Amino acid sequence: MSEKLQKVLARAGVGSRRHMEVAISEGRVSVNGRLAELGDRVEVGDQVRVDGRLVTLLTEEEQRRRVLVYYKPEGEICTRSDPEGRPTVFDHLPPVHQERWILVGRLDVNSSGLLLFTTDGELANRLMHPSSHIEREYAVRVLGELDEGKRQQLLDGLVLDDGLAKFERLSLVGGEGVNKWFQVVICEGRNREVRRMFEAVGLKVSRLIRIRYGTVTLPKQLKTGRWLELDAPQIDEISQQVELKPRRGTGLYGLQKRRTERMLAKPLPARLPRQDGRQRRDREPGGEEI
Repeated sequence: MSEKLQKVLARAGVGSRRHMEVAISEGRVSVNGRLAELGDRVEVGDQVRVDGRLVTLLTEEEQRRRVLVYYKPEGEICTRSDPEGRPTVFDHLPPVHQERWILVGRLDVNSSGLLLFTTDGELANRLMHPSSHIEREYAVRVLGELDEGKRQQLLDGLVLDDGLAKFERLSLVGGEGVNKWFQVVICEGRNREVRRMFEAVGLKVSRLIRIRYGTVTLPKQLKTGRWLELDAPQIDEISQQVELKPRRGTGLYGLQKRRTERMLAKPLPARLPRQDGRQRRDREPGGEEI
């Protein structure tokens, strides 16, 4: 059965659907020797090239679905490479053969916490698409007083420069003086949305940590700057949340499974980026993680 070209390329790990649509529009993609157009459909057996490089096409059933959880430290940027040489969230991920890790959502350079990576472009696309209404939960340290009026504004919705935004849930979890910790839930992933919402009611976010994305919660054993690969039951739960069928071959085997078991039994120490781009080890910040 034929499928849309950009969907097949995303599944092959070449890039996101949006980036593949751009590549097709720019004339960088060919199918069986002719330049591709948006709307083209392909099937296994077609020769597809991106920037002249032949892409191996897989059916959904043939592709193994893998998912990583990564604890992003502050100071890393959510891009594959940076012209300024700053550390990125891709720098320390495990290598994959004839695939690539696709980032699910983003966090700004000054934020930390849970990031998901997958080799399945369709899974990544559905997890990020607004129509899926996937919850993102954050621990937020706020400078200033959040009275009941401001709290209700954040729950009812505020008009930002890119549209209406609101918290699905907002709860106070601790803190002293003018610094308070809150847990908030949103169902979108717009740029700096949580920070901008608090700023809109006159408050400043001094720290932001993502602690949940959909059904995946930041594992307690996972230290800053480290990753953990999920096993089949967790991946299947994520997939079902966005109405994707379980994929055969999904899960941890052999060395991968043993490595994960060792990491859970004896977590690796935190790895925090230095300002000069090199990496250093450090302990978890005391008393501020939620």
